Amino acid sequence: MKRRKVGNLLGLAVLSALVDGPKHPYEMAAVLKQRGKEGDLPIKWGSLYTVVANLDKHGFIEAVESVKDGGRPERTVYRITPAGHEEFEDWVRELVGTVDREPPRFKAGLSMLGVLGPDQTARQLRLRLTGLAERAAALRASLEQLSGQMPRLFLVEVEYDLAMVEAEARWVRGFLDELTSGAVPGTDAWRRWYETGELPADLGEFVAGK
Repeated sequence: MKRRKVGNLLGLAVLSALVDGPKHPYEMAAVLKQRGKEGDLPIKWGSLYTVVANLDKHGFIEAVESVKDGGRPERTVYRITPAGHEEFEDWVRELVGTVDREPPRFKAGLSMLGVLGPDQTARQLRLRLTGLAERAAALRASLEQLSGQMPRLFLVEVEYDLAMVEAEARWVRGFLDELTSGAVPGTDAWRRWYETGELPADLGEFVAGK
């Protein structure tokens, strides 16, 4: 991934909020929440003003006016600059076309399964399947609700999220079936290792054994 002057993905969200016109930070936050971007990007709202200031510093956005609404503090309105448009488009191109090598947290857990043993692993995988089913149901409900209100172009990230959740559930279900049926080689050796803390003298048991 390219090293960017403003690398926080909240910066990408801010640029997206300004494409259709100038806004002050409070309006940017309201638009992003309305569009459901909290589910697509790791947004930390406490960082919003810092990110806005960094985008301004590097010339991706610029202040156009300050407004005062009643007794509220004065607010600075920003617009996206030509450099900001170019950065926005280049950033999206990179995110869509480049494979992210950052490993998911689940993968890190899978790489350490030995510490749980097969029985506890099976219990945790069942818990994960329950969570994935709930997540998939929520995404389907969201798609059903929004599909009549928004063009599909603005919902493809929800479709992708649902597809990834369903694919993960299929893999977890398949591995869980193999684990509980004893089809995973070395399950008995793994269980003894978990219970005694002693690795088998012959590590081949993890390959050939049940």
